[in-house]
Amino acid sequence: MANTGKIHFSGIGGVGMSALAQLSAMEGKPVTGSDRDFDRGRNLELKGKLQALGIEIFPQDGSAISSVTAELVVSTAIEDSNPEIAAAKSLGVKIFHRSELLASYVNRSNTIAVAGTSGKSTVVAMIFEILEFAGRRPGLITGGALVSLMERAMAGNALLGGSDLLVVEADESDGTIARYKPKTGLLLNITKDHKNLEELKKIFGVFAGNCDKFYANAGDPVADALTPKAERFGLNAGKHKVSDISFSGFCSAFKVNGVPFKLPAPGLYNIENALAAVTVAVGIGVGLEQCAAALENFKGVDRRFRLIGEKNGVTVIDDYAHNPAKISAVLKGARADGNRPVIAVYQPHGFTPTRHLKNELIESFSLGLGREDILVMPEIYYAGGTASKDISSKDLIEEVSRRGIKALFFKCREDIPPALAALAKPGCIILVMGARDATLSEFAADILKAL
Repeated sequence: MANTGKIHFSGIGGVGMSALAQLSAMEGKPVTGSDRDFDRGRNLELKGKLQALGIEIFPQDGSAISSVTAELVVSTAIEDSNPEIAAAKSLGVKIFHRSELLASYVNRSNTIAVAGTSGKSTVVAMIFEILEFAGRRPGLITGGALVSLMERAMAGNALLGGSDLLVVEADESDGTIARYKPKTGLLLNITKDHKNLEELKKIFGVFAGNCDKFYANAGDPVADALTPKAERFGLNAGKHKVSDISFSGFCSAFKVNGVPFKLPAPGLYNIENALAAVTVAVGIGVGLEQCAAALENFKGVDRRFRLIGEKNGVTVIDDYAHNPAKISAVLKGARADGNRPVIAVYQPHGFTPTRHLKNELIESFSLGLGREDILVMPEIYYAGGTASKDISSKDLIEEVSRRGIKALFFKCREDIPPALAALAKPGCIILVMGARDATLSEFAADILKAL
């Protein structure tokens, strides 16, 4: 991509786009951006953090594109009818897909790229914090805000490093992961999500072939069988042996090759995440003891089993879980603190993903919740654009109810906090889940206030 002129990011509020925009600004490039959420008065905290980096924010009406705009960066979410695309074409401004810019960073750096349908953001954060602790000064491009960076008044999903090391979340949702050629690749799992299983296997197969060094999770049968070139890791496989697993509250303890680890995160899935991070870190020369010391103070990723608070004996947790595998893992993680009743509040994101995963979502809640638990859903979150609104959260609720789980549909999300105040009993966990909607953490806080 060119090095002169302004770079405009259309949809800069998206997590992948905002990371690339921040990195470009940190490099001293002139950056502008627009986002329809900003136009609607949403996600204003992120807007402020972008502006603090010198990024000028425009309405998404085409006015940002001018003779001084050298490049327009778009994501798959930006439709051809967007006025900024029309303005760019009329002025001869080069249009790049987000993945092309990301690939340029990945392919010129000593990149560690983390892939898979679940756990990517957490594992990226763990690798990054281990490398930072070890003095390796890595860069970062990821899909979830690291709490440790948010505490530095940053957006938390990007950092310009002080070395050639770069830790990246490699998203498979639109198939563009095949563009990336990292030095080190890590595959956590493969389950049906944005695409069907066979299509995902092909995409991840290309990704694996593009990596100089490749690690695969032996605990996931599909990932394990993907390629013979992989170095395997897992709770029951690989050179790093896990033992002495225990849980206390929302924390985990275990040993790796005899070295004790304490992790301030619950569930077997987070131990598996930590093992993935440790495997990669050790592979580039970090000692196990350094890994353990770094992870003991791991602050996590925003909206990844984030404790909102406790009130009247009720614990409120906020999590990004939005596909069946993530939902199942998070429900199990909630059980790590004993068999406390769970009120699962899930807001589906988008009509197309909900339709695509309807049966699997129903199965996850039906198997993951018990007779003492409750499932609550507001209507599907709609971010705009063209979509066939031929499915409702109510369809999922009715099917889960037929399977013997107490399940409640609320057409108005604002009615949920007072309803939960009446439903929640001391000792229960309210688990708020969903993606894309920047107001979900505020919603979780509203639930806590209502208790």
